[in-house]
Amino acid sequence: MLRGFFIILLFQLAGEVLQKFFSLVIPGPVIGLILLLFSLIYLKKIKSKKILNVKKDVMSTGNAITSYLSLLFVPIGVGVVMHISYLEQNLYQVLGVIVLGTVLTVGLTAKLMEFLNQMLQRKKK
Repeated sequence: MLRGFFIILLFQLAGEVLQKFFSLVIPGPVIGLILLLFSLIYLKKIKSKKILNVKKDVMSTGNAITSYLSLLFVPIGVGVVMHISYLEQNLYQVLGVIVLGTVLTVGLTAKLMEFLNQMLQRKKK
């Protein structure tokens, strides 16, 4: 599990470096996870035992970290409480962004699922 955690952090660091170096607007950890995703997709074709062990470590670490995901919402809650006056002053803008973000997220997720489902159906044929 330690090796998988190290690999995830290494990709996060790579994402941070790329984000700072190229002044990208996408957060570094997101870039790192995208790089990790593409690396795992690429390594799917390689059948080496070492590669399989690394993939298993990353997957088991990811599953373990996901079980503690709710703890990451505590700092967000504290931030909301600390900036409640700002939220009160800009209530409509904040609500608009929340609604728009939710609608876009649901819509894009549905389109992505539809696309992936079609790809899976074509692959089965």
